[in-house]
Amino acid sequence: MGIVRAVCLSTEKGTAKQDLGQAELVAQHGLKTDAHAGDWHRQVSLLSFQKIEAFRAKGAEVDFGAFGENLVVDGIDLAGLPLGTKLRCGEALLEMTQIGKECHSHCAIYQRMGDCIMPREGVFARVLQGGFIKTGDQINVE
Repeated sequence: MGIVRAVCLSTEKGTAKQDLGQAELVAQHGLKTDAHAGDWHRQVSLLSFQKIEAFRAKGAEVDFGAFGENLVVDGIDLAGLPLGTKLRCGEALLEMTQIGKECHSHCAIYQRMGDCIMPREGVFARVLQGGFIKTGDQINVE
């Protein structure tokens, strides 16, 4: 079992996301109003809280959403789960579709720190069932 620590969105691609604390997950689309939502396999991005904390321990001053992640999850090593894993949060059901991503142009975090965790630790999912999600919700591996 994990806990949602942040729910982050942005209205434009290529910008850091802002922690809004809650959002609506729309089936086969992603987080309502998020720039990366749509009909594709990377509708929602997730990052483990523990990985963010380890990166912060190296001196990085990063807020939730800085890596472009939609959901920060405490208590689950997301990148350690196999593709196809389903994650349940209330009524919402996500299915993991990708682990990591290619970084075509180094982001501002990489420029500042010489490293970024999203390309190797971030995971992506599609929304199988929609519902509302907020900080403090339980999220479970099914």
